[in-house]
Amino acid sequence: MLRITYLIQLTLLVASTLTTFAQKIHAHNDYAQPQPFTRAYEQRADFIEADIWLQDGKLVVSHDKPKANAPTLDSLYLKPIAQLFEQNKGKPSPDRDYTFALVVDIKDNPADVLPKLIELLQQHLTVFSRSANPKAVQVIVSGNRPKLEHYLDYPLIQFDGRPSEVYDQETLQRVALISDNFRSYSQWNGTDELSDLDRDKLKRVIKRAHSDNKPIRFWAIPDNPAGWKQLKKLGVDVLNTDKVAECAQAMR
Repeated sequence: MLRITYLIQLTLLVASTLTTFAQKIHAHNDYAQPQPFTRAYEQRADFIEADIWLQDGKLVVSHDKPKANAPTLDSLYLKPIAQLFEQNKGKPSPDRDYTFALVVDIKDNPADVLPKLIELLQQHLTVFSRSANPKAVQVIVSGNRPKLEHYLDYPLIQFDGRPSEVYDQETLQRVALISDNFRSYSQWNGTDELSDLDRDKLKRVIKRAHSDNKPIRFWAIPDNPAGWKQLKKLGVDVLNTDKVAECAQAMR
């Protein structure tokens, strides 16, 4: 009887230490879609990504070096999001359970971009500050990020971490998730069988992220139903996709 009780307690202890996250969808390069922001929002994407540059004192959205009159981050994302909060009385959606993160992938020098980004966010604190509003949209900085020792210098934002980085506990609190290039671990195309060697490599990095209590995302994944399902099975928490509607239908 004592042995059975011990085994039950051990099982509960192990279960309590396992990190689990609800399956989430990352709308990769959302600005390149026919309906930037709107379609990803309608599909309840959990992370919505925009690549940004500093051009003539403004933050503009573009994958490559921007041309003249590129759309601004403010016009394409920040103002529409702020309007949603106004319409929904301090929430991003009529659905009380839905919120999302805005991922800004910095293509320029972060030391130049980040002060401007924070200046824009401070104009809408109840929209982009979780301290001011628990339903606020979290802004996550990816791409060209500052050095780790400077993470704490920037209020309001969190950062997209990497498996190769080592964080102290204070800095770790500013890391929203861990991301990496899928092709660094596997060349699997989502149609054949994933090899045991690749599966083990992926499991190790997933376990490392979860040991820090962080969800994990891979970019450059096989962007098809077989790929999404296999990655979900492996424990990948955030599915990076250019096919938000199709992925949402397959995963939810």
